[in-house]
Amino acid sequence: MQDSLVTKAADNVRILSAAMVQKAKSGHPGGAMGAADAITLLYSEFLRFDPDDPNWMARDRFFMDPGHMSPLLYSELALVGRLTMDDIKNFRQLGSRTPGHPEVDVALGIENSSGPLGIGHGIALGAAIAERFMVERFGKILEHKTVCLVSDGGLEEEIAYGVGRIAGHLKLSNLIFFYDANQVQLSCKTEEVMSHDFVAQYESWGFRVIECDGSNIAELRKAFKAAWAETERPVLVYGHTTMAKGAVAEDGRSYEGEVSTHGQPLNAAGASTEATVKNLGGNPEDPFQIFDDVKAGFEARKQELRGIAAEWKKQKAEWDKKNAEKSATLNEWLSGKAPKLDLSNLPVKEGVATRVTSGTVLGYLAENYHNIICSSADLSNSDNTQAFLNKTGIFRPNDFKGAFVQVGVAELTMGAICNGIALHGGLYPICATFFVFSDFMKPAIRMAALMGLPVKYVFTHDSFRVGEDGPTHQPIEHETQIRLLEDLKKENGKSEMLVLRPADAFETLAAWEMAFENNDSPTALILTRQVVKSLPGENRYEAAKACRKGAYIVSDNTAAGEKPDLTLVANGSDVLLEHEAAEVLRGEGKKVRVVSMISPALFLSQPKDFRDKILVPWTPVFALSSGLPVLFDRVVGGFGKACGLERFGASAPAGVLEKEFGYVPEAVVKAAKEYLAEFAQNVADFKAKN
Repeated sequence: MQDSLVTKAADNVRILSAAMVQKAKSGHPGGAMGAADAITLLYSEFLRFDPDDPNWMARDRFFMDPGHMSPLLYSELALVGRLTMDDIKNFRQLGSRTPGHPEVDVALGIENSSGPLGIGHGIALGAAIAERFMVERFGKILEHKTVCLVSDGGLEEEIAYGVGRIAGHLKLSNLIFFYDANQVQLSCKTEEVMSHDFVAQYESWGFRVIECDGSNIAELRKAFKAAWAETERPVLVYGHTTMAKGAVAEDGRSYEGEVSTHGQPLNAAGASTEATVKNLGGNPEDPFQIFDDVKAGFEARKQELRGIAAEWKKQKAEWDKKNAEKSATLNEWLSGKAPKLDLSNLPVKEGVATRVTSGTVLGYLAENYHNIICSSADLSNSDNTQAFLNKTGIFRPNDFKGAFVQVGVAELTMGAICNGIALHGGLYPICATFFVFSDFMKPAIRMAALMGLPVKYVFTHDSFRVGEDGPTHQPIEHETQIRLLEDLKKENGKSEMLVLRPADAFETLAAWEMAFENNDSPTALILTRQVVKSLPGENRYEAAKACRKGAYIVSDNTAAGEKPDLTLVANGSDVLLEHEAAEVLRGEGKKVRVVSMISPALFLSQPKDFRDKILVPWTPVFALSSGLPVLFDRVVGGFGKACGLERFGASAPAGVLEKEFGYVPEAVVKAAKEYLAEFAQNVADFKAKN
């Protein structure tokens, strides 16, 4: 398009952005209006996509980091025909395709859900890594660019350091950031919070930085051409833009560059939406229109894109003929079908930490499933992802033959990268660290759940039994925290996340199988550092399969047709502890059932008749957690009891802490007897009152 038409199209975007925010009486117009020139140029000349096939595997990916600038993205998608004017008018309304922050919908051209600032450009980094991984295996036929809009806020967030460092280190020349540098953020001017040299910062990480006037189409075009041509480094196009470009008050006074225009409708900011629409060439009485010549320009661009896609498809057909085996593999990877694991014949050692068993599985995955990428935050030799790494190799600058992202100490960045890998398509990321450090990753984990991404989290060092490292490294509240995402449900009733804390080596195998069966939400495996013996019984692999319903009976001396005197519930390493306590109580004549509950939420989602067979109603149920007792509150029922640790840990050997905190058989026996007395009294009191 000619510069004048691109500018007019950008003005059209500004009009729509201001109008939709005004109609909704909510939103962020200023940033969308400022970045409109650059993003409109991207859509009109640079981004490669198929207008008729949103899922085209060779499309350029455009990611949004500042999701509050959603009016900008929605307006661009209206210009290319993915959204209608009704969609634009229904901005921020219930059930609308244009929610306040973009929610991933590839069919509409929305590649990611934009949440906390900074996460989006970490996602873009992951997608760029995924592209290099795919090109390494399938060739240039899959080459494309990954482009991300970033803003002041996203680059102020701490994650920006990790993203910049890793992208520059890996020399990801397929990655382009457009920095919308408008010098204004929600509550102040940027000069009040930062004064460092952005150019030097990104160049020190290994980026090529191209500064330009972000409102000058000719300068922007030159910058994007250079970015597309770059073959050695990631690129930051540093565009100096104007917040709320074109905004005016009723009297014609300019409101460009004002803080007030960032996060509220222009009328509330002191400007006038109607006057602004008129100033930009629109109709104040009906601003929801696309100018005829802009519409014609984008129709021409779509025809051009159809030709590009058709030519690619011809090349792809030739590639398929010459690379039949690779083509079949590629189709399988992109089918959406996850690898199906059968670990029944995988040799595993017993009497080892569950992290060790997990390592055995990871080594097997690396050898047998080649669309898995693993990462660990400088802990591979402790969280046992080293077993995967030993069979593959790390990504290096211009070398993506391996399958391991070495991120260094950067949990949040790693989490965002894994989200981007999953969003790219065809690949399954595994993300590992100590459980206590999952605190750093919560925003990325939550976004994985929101987007329904099949990321697999490996969280080791699962309890106070970490021991000598002390309370800073001992997760107490963490299992309860992360299981809150299990309590959130999809429309079909399935949990938004699957969280599994296996009790022994064989439950760990089942947990890994379950993780890859769970293909529409993230899965977390919570694993021990300390040695865990196998639970009692023969053919433990087959027995452990029962954990797929969330809970199953491990041992029970209750005769058929009778009710247990006591049911003990736990997960992880506490299950064997409860079994040992049960054996003492059984020796005293008690009928005691032991239940391993790998996932309380999964158990509670089962039919009532199944749950009642595991936990017999109106019988004593005593649950023990290595963390907060609230973990099992909903499981044990009104007269049941959940116990756990209601303090931070301490620095001492694990065995010493177990005695100190009451996690030894004799202490569990004592607590169980006290509970049985409480239960009897509670029942008696209930009967007396009812």
